[in-house]
Amino acid sequence: MELEDAGSATALLERDHGLLADELVRAALEDLERWEDQGIQVYTVLDPRYPANLRAAVDRPALIFVVGEYQPSDARSVAVIGSRSASEDGLALARAVVEELVDTSYTVVSGLAAGVDAAAHAAALARRGRTIAVIGTGVRRAYPAENAALQRRIAAEGAVISQFLPDAGPSRRSFPKRNAVMSGLTLATVVIEASSTSGARTQLRFARAQKRPVLLAGSLLDQAWAREMAEQPGAYVFASPGEVVSLLDELCPGGAPLG
Repeated sequence: MELEDAGSATALLERDHGLLADELVRAALEDLERWEDQGIQVYTVLDPRYPANLRAAVDRPALIFVVGEYQPSDARSVAVIGSRSASEDGLALARAVVEELVDTSYTVVSGLAAGVDAAAHAAALARRGRTIAVIGTGVRRAYPAENAALQRRIAAEGAVISQFLPDAGPSRRSFPKRNAVMSGLTLATVVIEASSTSGARTQLRFARAQKRPVLLAGSLLDQAWAREMAEQPGAYVFASPGEVVSLLDELCPGGAPLG
């Protein structure tokens, strides 16, 4: 990554913009001060606070915006994702999986979407566990709007993370990028319920590229795409919520990512 090779943002600006570097640095500092006043933290990949799991991913963003508090213990984290139009059985499974994860000190990460994502966040909060939302907009935006209150609560009790400028709105390209960060941030991705067109499948592609395990609910195997995925290296099928934790403890001993 160019920023890491240069050693600092200032060195990179001086290399690429010469005499304009001082002006650009002043503007950046003004932005940083304004964001800090709004409760928004900025972690660059050179910052020791930058999440260790994400730093290990080849497609990590140069910086992330954080509202709330990312803790070192959040490295022991798992993404729980699935359909926006989940069935009642799917939502119940999401809650049960999250309860098992929280009870074994995993941080639950999801994307704040409707359906499985929102159920996963809410279940973690109800269990008094840690949860992190990785969103496809800037941290000053909420999408979907009906999850704005949930986003505020996650920020107050956990963390909300985005790679986009704070006021950035949603776009077709932003959500796949969000999935890459969510996968990179976590030790593994658990898919509860998803169709052949679900955005969850995008995250599975990133997880495989990042060499992070993928755990599929057994109920997904009635779909051809899931049966095909289950045969790939790094993919595992679970039959019960408790089996999720057993698989994670086997695949990520000591909470260390495989990437």
